[in-house]
Order: sequence, then C-alpha cells, then structure tokens
Amino acid sequence: AQQIKNASSINASSVKKIKARGYFALTGTPIENSLTELWSIFDFIMPGYLFNHSKFSKIYEKPIVKDNDKEALEELKRHINPFILRRLKKDVIKELPPKIEQKFLVEMTEDQKKVYAAYLNSARREINQEIKSIGFDRSRMKILSVLTRLRQICCDPSVFIENYRGKSGKMIALKDLLDQTISQGHRVLLFSQFTSVLKNISKMLDESQIVYMYLDGSTKSKERIDMVKKFNTGSTSVFLISLKAGGTGLNLTGADVVIHFDPWWNPAVEDQATDRAHRIGQKNTVEVIKLLSQGTIEEKIFNLQEKKKRMINDIINKDMNINNSITKMTQDELESLFL
Repeated sequence: AQQIKNASSINASSVKKIKARGYFALTGTPIENSLTELWSIFDFIMPGYLFNHSKFSKIYEKPIVKDNDKEALEELKRHINPFILRRLKKDVIKELPPKIEQKFLVEMTEDQKKVYAAYLNSARREINQEIKSIGFDRSRMKILSVLTRLRQICCDPSVFIENYRGKSGKMIALKDLLDQTISQGHRVLLFSQFTSVLKNISKMLDESQIVYMYLDGSTKSKERIDMVKKFNTGSTSVFLISLKAGGTGLNLTGADVVIHFDPWWNPAVEDQATDRAHRIGQKNTVEVIKLLSQGTIEEKIFNLQEKKKRMINDIINKDMNINNSITKMTQDELESLFL
C-alpha cells in the first residue's frame, strides 16, 4: 500500500485498474502525510466506500485536520475500523524488552541565543516578504531552507557560521550525557540529520578520548556490515549515524541507548532509526532520548508532531506514526513555527 498512497501517482492509477474478486492492502503506516493517503488505500480495496476524494476531503479531512471536528473523526472511525486488522510489534515479538522514550529540553548558550534570535527575526521578514510576493504554496521550499538553518543553530551554530566562537548548549549537554551513560556500562547509537553536526560531535569525542564509529551515506555496503559486526561485539561505546543513511537495514542490538540529537520532521523515520537497537536479539530495555533546544523551533515541531500523532491515534485507535512533512503542513502550522 506504500506505493499507492499518493492517489495522483501513476502507481496508484495503474494498480486501481486491476480487476479481481477480492482486494487487500498491506502497510505499516496507512497514514503518513495526510488523511488523503488513507482515502487512496480504501479507494483501491473498496472503491467509492469513502466517496470520491473531493467529497472525502470536504466531509472528513478538512473538518478533522483544520477544525478538530470530533463528530467527523468518530464517523470516519466507524467507517474504517471494521476493515483494518493491525498487530503491533509488541504483540508479535513477545520477548522484546521495553522501550522508554523521553525528551531532554536543553538551554542554549547565551551566544547561541543571540544568533538564534537574530536569524529568527531576519527569517520572519524574509518569509513574510516571500509569501506576499509569490504566495504561500510557492514559498514552501524557501521556508524549508530557513527552518533548516534555524534547526542547525539549535544544534551547533558553527556548522554554518564560519566565525562562530561560542559554544552549543546541546553539545555541552551531550558530553555530560555520554560521560554518564558510558560510565554506567551502556552503549549508544547517536543519530543526527546533519552530517556536519556529526562531524563536530566526532571532534568532541576525539578530544574526550571516547572511541566511536561513524556511518553516513558515503559508507560502502561492505564497510557497513563490518562496522555492525564490530559494534555488536563491543568494540566501541558510541556509534554516530546519519539519520537517513542508518534508518533501515542495520541490526545494532549491541546498543541499549538511542540519542536523537535533533528532531526530524518525520517521527516514523526516527522510530525506524530507534528500531536499529529495539529489535529481535535485544536483551536490555532500550532508552530513547530526544534532545530539544528549549524555547525554539525544535520544541514547537515536537509539540506539533505530538498533536498530529494524537489525531491519528484517535482515528486508528492504536499507536502509530505519522510523517508530517514540511511540504504537507498548513500555512497556519508553518507560520506558528516563527512566532
């Protein structure tokens, strides 16, 4: 079903032409970007059951997403729940140990706060002008670029400000966290979206004489396999991994602590990364730590994602992930990030 959730794609239109006596769809995430994806799946297995897309959007999607309409949400649940069979990982893998998740709010340094405030004020003016000039929809990529810069400042301003000589609150907090975690005998997977941030973390680990491994998109397949084997046998305490490069295909049950240095738009991608450690073969409780710079865009994104997750949970009735891509956010949601 992953291949037909985009109703306007060639994949979806081609698959929906197939004639059969029965239809079913298999997916781990029936809703990632929007409720339209759920509609597209049902449009394949039961054409017309959730109306055409225009009517579905009018009756369900807009009232639920924009207006938080509880009646529309309950009605949609009544329609879809009889046709959804779902098993969670904990139901399938009985021996899997618990996974404990927590967020750590980190205060930025004074130098970092000044850089963030200056860039945020500049970004507000720039984005407002852009939207007035070419409209909101055509400004999305510009907004994404600005938000990325703000997120980098939250991590470590030096990754794009050449003459920045201040410190990063997150880097300080990470050093303390790693010292404590490693001293207690735990082993760590550390994820970041930004390879430039991972490079800075590696320098900090070198200075602290902490042995680590590093993996990003440039790491060759055979090298990846060798690194996984070495890490799981206990050769190092920390594994630095690019989120996109290490989100799937790695079995790293040698670690029992997972740190997400920066939040990604898509919590499902974070969960996939976490599951490199929380999978068959893991004997210990897995602790998942999400570092967020307090009072910044990171905290707002996290809260927005939690709100979206709760809406999806209400629809499906069980825990599930949602990918709230920046390109799918409403104008109100995006503008709230700059307030």
